[in-house]
Amino acid sequence: MLNFRNTSLLFILLALITWLAGLSWFWLLAVSLVYAMILFLGSYRVDSQFYMPVICKGDMQAKKIALSFDDGPAESYTTGILEVLKEKNTPAAFFCIGHRITGREAILQRAHAEGHLIGNHSYSHHALFDLFSASKMEKDLEQMNKLAGQVLQCRPRLFRPPYGVTNPNLAKAVQRSGMVAVGWNIRSLDTMAKNEKQLFDKLMRSLQPGAIILFHDTVKITWQLLPAFIDAVRESGYEIVRLDELINETPYA
Repeated sequence: MLNFRNTSLLFILLALITWLAGLSWFWLLAVSLVYAMILFLGSYRVDSQFYMPVICKGDMQAKKIALSFDDGPAESYTTGILEVLKEKNTPAAFFCIGHRITGREAILQRAHAEGHLIGNHSYSHHALFDLFSASKMEKDLEQMNKLAGQVLQCRPRLFRPPYGVTNPNLAKAVQRSGMVAVGWNIRSLDTMAKNEKQLFDKLMRSLQPGAIILFHDTVKITWQLLPAFIDAVRESGYEIVRLDELINETPYA
């Protein structure tokens, strides 16, 4: 399996062979560029398992899927999405950003009380989060868990990497925190979508057993298409279950 450890060992071996063989620096540069590209792809593909284990799907033998929402709680659309989920009797997972909880505690409490899973999406979701040290990342995750614990009296165990990016520092932080990293295998790209029908059709074409669908509860288009999407999923013979059931993981520590 291609991962950070064996890729790095292979690069060192190839670099050593290049040097011992007296080959030109061009070949060492070429090997280095390939190595850097593999590291980049490993970081930005949340399902690559390159740096760390990340659960990105459930059992593909059963027609069950899970809905997940990132980046809330948000006053604009989280409440509306909760209304849709309640009306449709549909469970979901909300991977929340810690600093957005303050002032919106009631929204988080409602989501939890209505049976939805609350996950950790970091406290800061900082633009430079991926450059943090392992210890700083660990403190960030702990800050989110501590706040969620104060509001909900339970601590999230499931963690979704900000931007879906992984690296060695994050691998250490997640391991030290005792958390389980969860990604997705259907990315709606709803934060960039402009046409509701096109987004709806794209999601229906992507539907598959065991799917974890990534939405955001911060955009209008998701709130608008959600009722029709839930109905269409069920009409297609799928059951929508809560994320922890789909992946068979304990949601809280």
